[in-house]
Amino acid sequence: MITLRPWKLSDAAALLECIATSPDLVRQVGTADVSTVESCRAFIRDALPAEASTVNVAACIDDVPVGNVGISNIEYRHSTGWTYYWLAVRARGQGIATRALATIAQWAFTEQSIHRLELGHRVDNPASCHVATRAGFAPEGIQREKLRYGTERYDVETHARLATDAVPAIEPLPLDL
Repeated sequence: MITLRPWKLSDAAALLECIATSPDLVRQVGTADVSTVESCRAFIRDALPAEASTVNVAACIDDVPVGNVGISNIEYRHSTGWTYYWLAVRARGQGIATRALATIAQWAFTEQSIHRLELGHRVDNPASCHVATRAGFAPEGIQREKLRYGTERYDVETHARLATDAVPAIEPLPLDL
Protein backbone atom coordinates (compact mmCIF):
# COMPACT_ATOMS: atom_id res chain seq x y z
CA MET A 1 0.00 0.00 0.00
CA ILE A 2 1.28 3.46 -0.90
CA THR A 3 0.72 6.21 1.67
CA LEU A 4 1.97 9.66 2.65
CA ARG A 5 2.85 10.41 6.26
CA PRO A 6 5.22 12.56 8.31
CA TRP A 7 8.80 11.39 8.55
CA LYS A 8 9.83 9.61 11.77
CA LEU A 9 13.30 9.41 13.26
CA SER A 10 12.98 5.65 12.91
CA ASP A 11 12.93 6.13 9.10
CA ALA A 12 16.65 6.97 9.08
CA ALA A 13 17.77 3.57 7.74
CA ALA A 14 15.19 3.77 4.93
CA LEU A 15 16.38 7.29 4.03
CA LEU A 16 19.99 6.08 3.99
CA GLU A 17 18.98 3.26 1.62
CA CYS A 18 17.11 5.67 -0.66
CA ILE A 19 20.17 7.91 -0.95
CA ALA A 20 22.66 5.03 -1.27
CA THR A 21 20.71 3.34 -4.07
CA SER A 22 19.85 6.55 -5.92
CA PRO A 23 23.02 8.64 -6.38
CA ASP A 24 21.11 11.44 -8.12
CA LEU A 25 19.28 12.14 -4.84
CA VAL A 26 22.43 13.65 -3.33
CA ARG A 27 21.38 16.85 -5.13
CA GLN A 28 18.12 16.81 -3.14
CA VAL A 29 19.89 16.98 0.22
CA GLY A 30 22.40 19.68 -0.72
CA THR A 31 25.46 19.65 1.48
CA ALA A 32 23.82 17.66 4.28
CA ASP A 33 25.65 14.61 5.56
CA VAL A 34 23.43 11.59 4.93
CA SER A 35 26.15 8.94 5.02
CA THR A 36 25.09 7.13 8.21
CA VAL A 37 21.88 6.19 9.97
CA GLU A 38 22.65 8.75 12.68
CA SER A 39 23.27 11.56 10.17
CA CYS A 40 20.04 10.60 8.37
CA ARG A 41 18.21 10.78 11.69
CA ALA A 42 19.55 14.32 12.13
CA PHE A 43 18.53 15.20 8.56
CA ILE A 44 14.98 13.98 9.19
CA ARG A 45 14.80 16.00 12.42
CA ASP A 46 16.28 19.20 10.98
CA ALA A 47 15.43 19.22 7.26
CA LEU A 48 12.18 17.28 6.84
CA PRO A 49 9.77 19.02 9.19
CA ALA A 50 6.01 19.17 9.09
CA GLU A 51 5.27 22.66 10.44
CA ALA A 52 3.51 25.88 9.47
CA SER A 53 5.85 27.14 6.72
CA THR A 54 7.29 23.81 5.51
CA VAL A 55 5.59 20.45 5.19
CA ASN A 56 7.41 17.25 4.22
CA VAL A 57 5.86 13.82 4.08
CA ALA A 58 7.39 10.47 3.34
CA ALA A 59 6.02 8.59 0.36
CA CYS A 60 5.84 5.04 1.68
CA ILE A 61 5.31 1.57 0.29
CA ASP A 62 3.99 -0.62 3.09
CA ASP A 63 5.02 2.11 5.55
CA VAL A 64 8.67 2.13 4.36
CA PRO A 65 9.76 5.51 2.94
CA VAL A 66 10.81 5.51 -0.70
CA GLY A 67 10.60 9.25 -1.30
CA ASN A 68 9.47 12.66 -0.17
CA VAL A 69 6.96 15.26 -1.26
CA GLY A 70 6.86 18.65 0.37
CA ILE A 71 5.89 22.28 0.31
CA SER A 72 8.25 24.98 1.53
CA ASN A 73 8.13 28.75 1.63
CA ILE A 74 4.45 28.62 2.51
CA GLU A 75 3.42 32.25 2.59
CA TYR A 76 -0.05 32.73 4.00
CA ARG A 77 -0.38 36.43 3.17
CA HIS A 78 -0.31 35.67 -0.55
CA SER A 79 -1.40 32.02 -0.19
CA THR A 80 1.58 30.60 -2.09
CA GLY A 81 4.10 27.81 -1.68
CA TRP A 82 6.92 25.96 -3.42
CA THR A 83 6.51 22.22 -3.86
CA TYR A 84 9.01 19.47 -4.61
CA TYR A 85 9.35 15.71 -4.70
CA TRP A 86 11.88 12.91 -5.05
CA LEU A 87 11.81 9.13 -5.20
CA ALA A 88 14.39 6.41 -4.81
CA VAL A 89 15.18 4.59 -8.05
CA ARG A 90 13.30 1.45 -6.98
CA ALA A 91 10.03 3.41 -6.63
CA ARG A 92 10.18 5.30 -9.92
CA GLY A 93 7.98 4.61 -12.91
CA GLN A 94 4.96 3.55 -10.83
CA GLY A 95 3.11 6.87 -10.70
CA ILE A 96 3.95 7.41 -7.03
CA ALA A 97 5.51 10.85 -7.50
CA THR A 98 2.55 12.06 -9.59
CA ARG A 99 0.02 10.80 -7.07
CA ALA A 100 2.02 12.20 -4.13
CA LEU A 101 2.35 15.63 -5.77
CA ALA A 102 -1.34 15.77 -6.71
CA THR A 103 -2.30 14.68 -3.18
CA ILE A 104 -0.15 17.24 -1.34
CA ALA A 105 -1.33 19.98 -3.72
CA GLN A 106 -4.98 19.20 -3.08
CA TRP A 107 -4.31 19.12 0.67
CA ALA A 108 -2.64 22.54 0.45
CA PHE A 109 -5.55 24.00 -1.51
CA THR A 110 -8.31 22.58 0.70
CA GLU A 111 -6.73 22.37 4.17
CA GLN A 112 -4.28 25.28 4.11
CA SER A 113 -6.13 27.71 1.83
CA ILE A 114 -3.13 27.96 -0.48
CA HIS A 115 -4.03 29.49 -3.85
CA ARG A 116 -0.83 28.99 -5.89
CA LEU A 117 1.81 26.27 -5.75
CA GLU A 118 4.98 26.47 -7.81
CA LEU A 119 7.73 24.00 -8.62
CA GLY A 120 10.77 23.84 -10.82
CA HIS A 121 12.77 21.06 -12.45
CA ARG A 122 15.99 20.96 -14.43
CA VAL A 123 15.19 21.06 -18.14
CA ASP A 124 17.29 17.92 -18.58
CA ASN A 125 14.89 15.98 -16.31
CA PRO A 126 11.94 15.00 -18.52
CA ALA A 127 10.63 12.52 -15.92
CA SER A 128 10.15 15.34 -13.41
CA CYS A 129 8.41 17.43 -16.07
CA HIS A 130 6.06 14.53 -16.73
CA VAL A 131 5.25 14.22 -13.00
CA ALA A 132 4.51 17.94 -12.72
CA THR A 133 2.35 18.08 -15.84
CA ARG A 134 0.33 14.96 -14.98
CA ALA A 135 -0.28 16.36 -11.46
CA GLY A 136 -1.87 19.46 -13.00
CA PHE A 137 1.07 21.89 -12.85
CA ALA A 138 1.19 24.00 -16.02
CA PRO A 139 4.59 25.05 -17.40
CA GLU A 140 5.21 28.77 -17.11
CA GLY A 141 8.71 29.39 -18.38
CA ILE A 142 12.43 28.76 -18.23
CA GLN A 143 14.74 30.28 -15.63
CA ARG A 144 18.18 30.29 -17.20
CA GLU A 145 21.07 28.82 -15.21
CA LYS A 146 19.09 28.93 -11.96
CA LEU A 147 20.66 25.87 -10.31
CA ARG A 148 24.31 25.04 -9.76
CA TYR A 149 25.61 21.60 -8.88
CA GLY A 150 29.38 21.65 -8.54
CA THR A 151 30.61 23.85 -11.36
CA GLU A 152 27.74 23.12 -13.75
CA ARG A 153 24.67 25.36 -14.06
CA TYR A 154 21.22 24.18 -15.12
CA ASP A 155 18.20 25.87 -16.63
CA VAL A 156 14.96 25.26 -14.72
CA GLU A 157 11.44 25.02 -16.09
CA THR A 158 8.89 26.50 -13.69
CA HIS A 159 5.39 25.07 -13.33
CA ALA A 160 2.45 26.23 -11.22
CA ARG A 161 -0.97 25.01 -10.20
CA LEU A 162 -3.76 27.20 -8.86
CA ALA A 163 -6.49 26.16 -6.46
CA THR A 164 -8.94 27.15 -9.21
CA ASP A 165 -7.36 24.87 -11.83
CA ALA A 166 -9.09 21.64 -12.77
CA VAL A 167 -8.28 18.77 -10.43
CA PRO A 168 -6.29 16.17 -12.38
CA ALA A 169 -7.79 12.71 -12.78
CA ILE A 170 -5.24 11.18 -10.42
CA GLU A 171 -6.14 8.81 -7.61
CA PRO A 172 -5.00 10.56 -4.41
CA LEU A 173 -2.88 8.74 -1.86
CA PRO A 174 -3.91 8.34 1.78
CA LEU A 175 -2.38 11.29 3.62
CA ASP A 176 -1.83 11.31 7.37
CA LEU A 177 -1.17 14.91 8.41
